[in-house]
Amino acid sequence: MLTEMIFTGSELLQGRTLNTHAQYLGRWLTDHNFDVAFIDTVGDQAEHLAEVFRQALKRADLILITGGLGPTTDDLTKETVAEVLGLPLELDQETVSNLKEFFAIRGRDMPESNIKQAFIPQGAMVLPNKGGTAPGVYLETGNKIVAMLPGPPKEMTAMFEGVLAPLLLDKVDFEAFNSVKTITVTGIAESAAQDMLADLGGQTNPGITYLTGPGKVDVRITGKMADKKAADKMVDELAVKVRSRLEEFIFAEDGGNIEEVVGNLLLSRKKTISTAESCTGGLIAARLIDVPGSSAYVDGGIVAYSNDVKINVLGVAVGIIEACGAVSRETAEAMAQGVRNLTSSDIGLAVTGVAGPDGGTPEKPVGLVYIALAAEEGTYCKRCQFPGNRLSVRTATMYTALNMVRLHLCS
Repeated sequence: MLTEMIFTGSELLQGRTLNTHAQYLGRWLTDHNFDVAFIDTVGDQAEHLAEVFRQALKRADLILITGGLGPTTDDLTKETVAEVLGLPLELDQETVSNLKEFFAIRGRDMPESNIKQAFIPQGAMVLPNKGGTAPGVYLETGNKIVAMLPGPPKEMTAMFEGVLAPLLLDKVDFEAFNSVKTITVTGIAESAAQDMLADLGGQTNPGITYLTGPGKVDVRITGKMADKKAADKMVDELAVKVRSRLEEFIFAEDGGNIEEVVGNLLLSRKKTISTAESCTGGLIAARLIDVPGSSAYVDGGIVAYSNDVKINVLGVAVGIIEACGAVSRETAEAMAQGVRNLTSSDIGLAVTGVAGPDGGTPEKPVGLVYIALAAEEGTYCKRCQFPGNRLSVRTATMYTALNMVRLHLCS
C-alpha cells in the first residue's frame, strides 16, 4: 500500500520542533510492510495543506496527517480535508460529551472554542483521544484511506498504537512482505563500505542502503517478496555475503550497540578495563557503564583534560609533553599505560586529540585523535583524522576506541 505522510505545523518548518513523528511512523509502517513513498511538511496555511493533500490523493493509497486538530484558528486539518473531498463537517455529540467530561474531571468548564474539535467530516470514524482533547479521524474515500492524528507526540503515539494501527492492519491485504536486516560497522567510511559491496546490489530487490553516523555506518539490507519466509530467506542470503566482506568492521546486527558487544567480550574473557580520556571528556567510560553489570569489568576512568592531570595523575613524563605535545602518539601511549598501572586493569584505553572547533594547527588539525591501548601483550596506538563538528569528532573517537578493544579481545 503506497503511503504518504503529511506533517502540519509551522513550528516544524521553522525548526522550532523536531519532527519525531516522521521517524516513529516511518519505522512502524516500513516494519509492517507499508510502502512509505512520500513525506510532506506543511505550515499552518489551509491553501498549502489543500495543495499537498490533493497531490497525495493522486499518488498514494494511504494518507496519514498529523497536527492541526486543536481548537485554535490555525488548526485547519479537518476543515481543509473535508473541503478538498467535498464533505460537510457534522457535529459529533459523543465527542462533545467526551470533551465536556475531559474538562469536568479537571474541575473546569469546557471553553466554547473546543466545540470546534467535535466537528467531523461526514462519514468519518472518530478515533478517541484518551490523553487530550483532539480526536483523530479515519475515513475511506473511494479506494483511499485518510487518517488524521493529533500533533502532541504522546497523544499521537497512544492513538496510533491503540486505535489506528490495528485498524490499518485489519483493513489491508498485503501483496508483498518486507524483510530487513541491519549490519552496523565501525572503523570504515560509508564510501569504503559501499565499494566493498558494490557488486552485491544497490536500489534493487534485495537491496543495500547505507546510513552513516559519527563513527559508524548502518548497512541496511532489504527485500520484498509475496511470501514472508521467502523475503527473509532472500535477505539472509545477501547478509551472509555482506558479513564475509565486512567481517572485521562489524560490531552489531539489528540494533545492538558497541558498548554491549565490548562488555560481553570483557566478561567472557574475564578482563577488566580502565580509561584515560582527554578530548572525549569521559564519553567512553560513560558508554561502557551504561550497560547494566559493567562494574564486573570497568575498573575506572580518568578525565585527563589538562597536562597537569596527564603528568601528575597518569604519570606521563614531562619530557613527552614538552617534546611531542599533548596530542601525540607518545602521550596517548603513556596515558594508556598510566591508567592501566593506576587501576591494575587488564586493559588501559586512552584518547587525546583536537575536538575543535578551535585549537587546530597545520601540523595538528581539528579532528586529529590518537587512541592507544595498553595490555599485557604490549601497547599500540592508532592515529585518526575525523571529520565534522566537536560532537562528531568525540563520538567517532568513542566508537573507534571501543572497536579497538573489540578487535584486541577477538585477536
